[in-house]
Amino acid sequence: MEATQPAEGAVADVERVSEDVERESEVAPSAWRRSTNPLLRYGITPYLVVADGLAFLVAVFAVKPTSITLWALLPVILLFYATGGLFRSRLTLSVLDDLPSLVGRAFAAAAVVTWLGALASHLYVSEMLRCAAFFAVTVVIARSVSYRLVHQARSRRMVVHPTLILGAGRIGGQVADFLTQHSEYGLMPVGFLDDHPLLRPSDCDVPVIGKSANLAAFIKQHGIQDVVVAFSNIRESAMVDVIRTCDRLDCEIFFVPRLFELGSALRDLDHVCGVPLVRMKRATFRTFTWRLKRLFDVGFASVSLVAFSPVMALCAIGVRLDSGPGVLFRQERVGLDGRPFNLLKFRSLRPATHSESATMWSIALDDRLGPVGRFLRKTSLDELPQLWNVLRGQMSIVGPRPERPHFVEQFTSQFPAYLARHRVPSGLTGMSQVHGLRGDTSIEDRARLDNYYIEHWSLWADLKIMLRTAGAVVRGSGS
Repeated sequence: MEATQPAEGAVADVERVSEDVERESEVAPSAWRRSTNPLLRYGITPYLVVADGLAFLVAVFAVKPTSITLWALLPVILLFYATGGLFRSRLTLSVLDDLPSLVGRAFAAAAVVTWLGALASHLYVSEMLRCAAFFAVTVVIARSVSYRLVHQARSRRMVVHPTLILGAGRIGGQVADFLTQHSEYGLMPVGFLDDHPLLRPSDCDVPVIGKSANLAAFIKQHGIQDVVVAFSNIRESAMVDVIRTCDRLDCEIFFVPRLFELGSALRDLDHVCGVPLVRMKRATFRTFTWRLKRLFDVGFASVSLVAFSPVMALCAIGVRLDSGPGVLFRQERVGLDGRPFNLLKFRSLRPATHSESATMWSIALDDRLGPVGRFLRKTSLDELPQLWNVLRGQMSIVGPRPERPHFVEQFTSQFPAYLARHRVPSGLTGMSQVHGLRGDTSIEDRARLDNYYIEHWSLWADLKIMLRTAGAVVRGSGS
């Protein structure tokens, strides 16, 4: 990524290297193309849910099919299995590996339903235990059949995931050989990406087909479904930037952990012939819960605009009396994927020129700031019009605070990680704000905290930030 293009975001990085990939695409056979079979669109997950459901039906009919309470056990079991990762796609599928979790979670679900049924005073404990025992047997059988079918489909290349390996070194070569020789993993290596490959053509049958910077473009153009990040001589900071360009692309990324020969404390590792692979967490905006974030934003902004309308009216009157006409202040800011938008605020002071508005860093100590403007900024009430930006989809309630194009370009040239903040919509408040990073504070610290928020986002994280923001507003700690 180049600092001279700060407002382009990850999508621009993909497009910027596409021309290079087109010149190299002659080595890409049509076999690389992603399968369009609709039966494989969602992977193994729906089939495991169906198999477990059938196993449960057998268990219930073997015990007492007319029992309503027994039927209530199914959604609890599915929930426990989902939270335990038993429906996720894996390279290595083994009933023996899953056996403790399959059986243990089945009986744990039975215990929960038994307790709930005991509160209603109409549950026979023996029936529930018998159903759980029957299900523990039938689900193991159903899983064994399902895993066997998956192994057969992979081994016969009926299910093939075209795979790129980032890093053409010794470990990358081993992974490529293992995946080529063992089709039961379902990954077919089609090439290495490395700026300075250590492997010679005679060392491995998989060719080096491009540079690491071309990763996103190769994925997009050739339907790559999986990427394995092995060791290479690429700087780790540069590797992070390259991988982040893939956040919006539909692919899974694995990486070989450092010092893996000494073991790893990470749970739920996949492995290829003894080489551990860690599956990267799916980017936040590719998850189902991310869609709920937008629904929450719309609902919260709508209710808040109505609830705070009297307060906003008083703020508007105060601004009008304090500094004349022009209650709202519009300023260009950089939002999602580097797209500009006009941010709304109650006017604290009237800038002398447009240039001053675009390039002046802070007005907190400006002598022109009147009593109303100072009060609005201290209480953060000047930010309330941004609820309209949220309602229009230009912002979110929680996210990295948007900045002006002039400063985005300046900060990106100094702190490359600053650009990654634009992967998600900007927000009314954010993690860096609740940690006191407002006004004239460290930009590097802001970028680090904002990127941490993006990588570890959850609805609960948003709620925590909102509660802390409310506390800061009550204390009057605004800038």
